Amino acid sequence: MDRAQKQVTIETLKGVFADAGAVVVTHNLGLTVAEMTDLRGRLRKEGAHLKVVKNTLAQKALDGSVGEAGDALFTGPVAIAYAPDPVSAAKVATQYAKENDKFTIIGGLMGQEVLDKAAVGNLATLPSLDQLRGKIIGLLQAPATKIAGVLQAPAAQLARVMSAYAAKDAA
Repeated sequence: MDRAQKQVTIETLKGVFADAGAVVVTHNLGLTVAEMTDLRGRLRKEGAHLKVVKNTLAQKALDGSVGEAGDALFTGPVAIAYAPDPVSAAKVATQYAKENDKFTIIGGLMGQEVLDKAAVGNLATLPSLDQLRGKIIGLLQAPATKIAGVLQAPAAQLARVMSAYAAKDAA
């Protein structure tokens, strides 16, 4: 890799670190091409990506912004999983790590904060952005549904009383 390619890679990684909600740092020693393809497919379904990175280039892209703890994540055969949504990449990577012993989670980065393996696991247990949106919409619609039920109830009771009187008069 020549100097120009390295500079392009560093700029790309700077964009990834800046735009991603969370970056999950993993070790992928011993994964086959088929296993990596499977992982990439799972991540792609959730809107996330996987990129194998060169440690020195990743450290230069971070430019010391996360300190020594962040730089220490980048040792050995490293791949990063990232997405605009902080939860999706962590969910898929954590699930895949449970299924495959060769794939391990080392830690992560969220903005300027360094996450350890446990924090990435906790991040993976949070509901996704779509699930949160669904809950908010449900909460917003619930009062309107209750108001409609309350307003409809007196009319329904009045109709039942009239029906009962009509049935009584007919008998």
